[in-house]
Amino acid sequence: MIPDQAKIVLITGASSGLGRACAAYLAAKGFTVFGTSRQPAEMPSGVQPVALDVTNDVSVEQAVTAVLKRAPRIDVLVNNAGMGIAGPIEETSVEEAKRQFEVNFFGVMRLCQEVIPLMREQGNGRIINVSSMAGVVALPFQGLYSASKFALEGFSEALRFELDPFNIQVVVVQPGDFRTRFTASRRVVADAFASPVYGALFQRALQRFEAEENSGANPQLVAELLHRIILAKSPRFRYRVGVWFQRFYVGLRPFLPEKLFANLIATHYGLR
Repeated sequence: MIPDQAKIVLITGASSGLGRACAAYLAAKGFTVFGTSRQPAEMPSGVQPVALDVTNDVSVEQAVTAVLKRAPRIDVLVNNAGMGIAGPIEETSVEEAKRQFEVNFFGVMRLCQEVIPLMREQGNGRIINVSSMAGVVALPFQGLYSASKFALEGFSEALRFELDPFNIQVVVVQPGDFRTRFTASRRVVADAFASPVYGALFQRALQRFEAEENSGANPQLVAELLHRIILAKSPRFRYRVGVWFQRFYVGLRPFLPEKLFANLIATHYGLR
């Protein structure tokens, strides 16, 4: 039995990484949490598992239906499921690029389109889309990942305006690097390391990515932020979370000449 006053939260990609940390934390705080994954048996304790493949229309519909069989509504949708493809844009196939967008962008769109009518009918709701600092500052050799997050930023901004008349808030969370399995599960474009043009540059940049991810922040930070956003009466539209120097660099962008900022990024990733 779900108490009438309990917030009901649906989190995608909740079996690992940031999603798992958030789902476990919110469940421990007394929320009713439904966590989705293609392997729902891997959910943390206290989280109700739901099978979901965000790239499949039927799976999305079935997942939301499964939640509504166990809960009277959905108060909060957290679109967290995501994946990363790394490699030179020139050598990334269109199929690889499509896969990146199917998960990171169209997956979010599918969930929103399925849940928004429910929130309109109940007269309220909150949608939290997990973007990335890479959706504000594009990363070399993660161009398609950045592109999918830039697209999510624009999508979320438009959605915010469209849903405001219906008392549905849209919030974007921009994490930096965190210690999760994202690093190990990142896909690399075929033959990227062997590329005679980009191989050495790519390897240097990838080593920097992995070093910063492995020394990144604790996912608990995102979980605590999500908790505050859900409880906030009037949340901001965008929240940035992560290690201080990444937040600092991204925050500098509006105030620095474009060429200077580009030089900082290129130097940081060993391209200069």
